Amino acid sequence: MDARTVIARLRQKHTPSTEELRWFAEGLASGAVSDAQAGAFAMAICLNGLPAAARSDLTLAMRDSGDVLTWDLPGPVVDKHSTGGVGDCVSLLLAPALAECGAYVPMISGRGLGHTGGTLDKLEAIPGLSTEVTQDRLAGIVADVGCAIVGATARIAPADKRLYAVRDVTATVESLDLITASILSKKLAASPEALVLDVKIGSGAFMKTLEEARALATSLVETSKAAGCPTQALITDMNQPLVPALGNALEVAEVVRALTGQSSGQIIEITVALGGALLQQAGLAPNQEAGETQVAAAIAEGRAAERFARMVAAQGGPSTELETWARALPQAPVCAEVTAEDAGYVAAIDGEALGLLVVRLGGGRMVESDRIDPAVGISDLLPLGAKVARGDVIARVHAAHAEAAQDAISALWAAVRLAPAAPDLPPLVYERIN
Repeated sequence: MDARTVIARLRQKHTPSTEELRWFAEGLASGAVSDAQAGAFAMAICLNGLPAAARSDLTLAMRDSGDVLTWDLPGPVVDKHSTGGVGDCVSLLLAPALAECGAYVPMISGRGLGHTGGTLDKLEAIPGLSTEVTQDRLAGIVADVGCAIVGATARIAPADKRLYAVRDVTATVESLDLITASILSKKLAASPEALVLDVKIGSGAFMKTLEEARALATSLVETSKAAGCPTQALITDMNQPLVPALGNALEVAEVVRALTGQSSGQIIEITVALGGALLQQAGLAPNQEAGETQVAAAIAEGRAAERFARMVAAQGGPSTELETWARALPQAPVCAEVTAEDAGYVAAIDGEALGLLVVRLGGGRMVESDRIDPAVGISDLLPLGAKVARGDVIARVHAAHAEAAQDAISALWAAVRLAPAAPDLPPLVYERIN
């Protein structure tokens, strides 16, 4: 086999064989396939697409280009993936709650991408915590604590790492087939026995329409099931942040508030919905409703908070009580209030614009080498439908200096719209794809 033959077949709209896709994935991982050939491969798939069977073959080939984890645990291994949003810190609640319900959760997560925050960046706002662990250490933490949230090692789906970098510079990121293979090659490398996918839709998501979200959710579910992993996808709303904060330390503080019963709302609701789906699929609950009840109880009774604290300590973070170290999270030197000039209702929130605002404050990366400031961001953001009087605080900006805060305030007003009447609120969960 050779790369030119595989690319030519794709260009001519022929379906490559399982062996050809496996050879190409191994070539991506080893370097036998050049960057030019990888770009041509990605463009051919982007233009012509792949049948469902070939998409599954590509996903498994990319998974098998590196290590595939194995487990010997007394309960089912489960995982969750989100397609990305703003103020979305569900993983930090969901992993310990699932562990309290008898599941084992080795969650391999990512960093911020574009306007969306990264789970690893959020966790690393906790002093001392490391998300870079060896596979042996990951196995030990999961066996002892029940959950861990870490980054992928270089040996997890190396073909995807290589292809993704090429896609980013060849305008082929949007391919449904390549998105599916990229997401699932990494998730399936962790060998979960059940998987739930949180496919976001709305102003703060990559998918802006229900049709786009449904197509991706269906592709992910079909491909994961073809690989032998029971999977369900929830299409969920991202027209506003799930917590009233954007920024790494600020979102961790909201997670602590939710785990300790000091806040509720959408973050709890979506965590319960995703957790219930996973527990049912993993055989730890007889149905979705029973699973949701278990997850809700784990959070409400404080058991998930204790489990989260154990995970933080196991990954090098503070071993003190949760609320003690939460008070020591990084804080920005400037905190500026954003007040309403007129009365009305919060009618629209441009989540993507808010996410980019946080990136410009230093809470995300403009280029890969940028260092993140964990303290900056937005807090106390009012939700959609909130009634506002003149002079009310609609948000607070946390910045490294006063000039950055003023720029952020101007950008925030371009992203939040007030109106005389309250808007119709979207549902939190639009659809479930089985």
